[in-house]
Amino acid sequence: MKNITIKANDFFELLKLKDQSMWDIFAQMIDGEEKEIVFLNDNKEYIFHYVLPTSVEKLHEDKELFAKEYAEKLSGLN
Repeated sequence: MKNITIKANDFFELLKLKDQSMWDIFAQMIDGEEKEIVFLNDNKEYIFHYVLPTSVEKLHEDKELFAKEYAEKLSGLN
């Protein structure tokens, strides 16, 4: 499995500038090889990671699951 390290702040700022979602970028990275994407803060400390699947279909499943879990977490804050 290939490891990719990303500075989270820079990554999300770039997404805003390009008006793209992280899922669009992830889909472009799929090439049949699993990749672990590690997100770091500005101090190079671990924030979270995501294992990029080998297929776009699995990526769409992950996206739906993420959206559902995110919505549940937000509703718990209200």
